[in-house]
Amino acid sequence: MSVLYDLPGPRARRRNAVIGVLSTAGIAALVAWIVYRFWETGQFEAIKWEQFQYEAVQREILAGLGNTLKAAGLAAVLASLLAVLLAAGRLSDRAVLRAPATTVVEFFRAVPLLILIFFGYYVPLQFGWHIDTLWALVLGLTLYNGAVLAEILRAGINAVPRGQSEAASSLGLRKAQLLRLVLLPQAFRAMLPALVSQFVVLLKDTALGFIVTYPELLWVGKQIGGRLAFDVPYVPAYLVIGAIYVSICGALSVFAWWLRKRLR
Repeated sequence: MSVLYDLPGPRARRRNAVIGVLSTAGIAALVAWIVYRFWETGQFEAIKWEQFQYEAVQREILAGLGNTLKAAGLAAVLASLLAVLLAAGRLSDRAVLRAPATTVVEFFRAVPLLILIFFGYYVPLQFGWHIDTLWALVLGLTLYNGAVLAEILRAGINAVPRGQSEAASSLGLRKAQLLRLVLLPQAFRAMLPALVSQFVVLLKDTALGFIVTYPELLWVGKQIGGRLAFDVPYVPAYLVIGAIYVSICGALSVFAWWLRKRLR
């Protein structure tokens, strides 16, 4: 069995423990300072949090959460399908398939997601077509994340030992069968952390939908935070919205950990 580094000795363990304690203390001090500044500037005053007890505001937040999950779900499915097609094209032995797939992947990985969302919404308007803000957001997320996921798939498949492909080919499996039955099942376990990380990024990127007035969580938080009757509670609103995002992303990470453990 090969190791990447030697196990730390007693001095190294003590040094690492000291660094860990100091780092934890520094982070705790930073969090305490931020909380103190929030308190000092009146962000914890009752009037700023009062509206969250109303059912109408809770329904607004739930509607925003539903819209966020809808956009993320649609984009995740479409981006995954696009990624499979692009990865298959990039892995093809035929240049007529490999070259266009490579061009599409490199192009959409290079273009900022915000520009893709703008193009998805405003370009059709120049031709008199109105596209729903949901589909403008989904289009941008699909193109960008599809290109990134395609690279993750390609890298994961290429990481499978070459002997697996040679053994499968010797049994007479076609390229598609080799990919579906031999390479993808083995590569999936290795790709799972990167795939989950990208889906978490996709979920958080739905917040860019507020640029085209798609009523997702961040857009709802902006509406809630701008109400003069509650002393313009932007910070409380964004703290609540941020906590929701953290909870969802944490749940995805826990699911990925469970799935990876199960696949072992």
